[in-house]
Amino acid sequence: MSSKLTLLAPAALLIGACAVDPATQSFDPGFGEAQKYNMAIQTIDPDPVYTAEDAQPGDNGDKGAAAVKRYRTGNVKAVEMMGTTGGGSGGSSGGSSGPQ
Repeated sequence: MSSKLTLLAPAALLIGACAVDPATQSFDPGFGEAQKYNMAIQTIDPDPVYTAEDAQPGDNGDKGAAAVKRYRTGNVKAVEMMGTTGGGSGGSSGGSSGPQ
């Protein structure tokens, strides 16, 4: 138990030392800013303000409504199949695993 304490005590002092300004012996004014910034960018604005150039709520609603109507009436568009080109991506395809 004491060996763990002797290892953790210096680490705690080093971490705490980064937050205190040695000249004033007070916390750095920027301490915790990264955490505050991360919280702020993940918070949803409950009352957003949109300008005329911004995407508006309901944009492309006509496409969505048409898709729901097709789904409900059984007229769903067929899935479009896409092909790929045969490029060498380095994967094995049954051949040898290296240069000969």
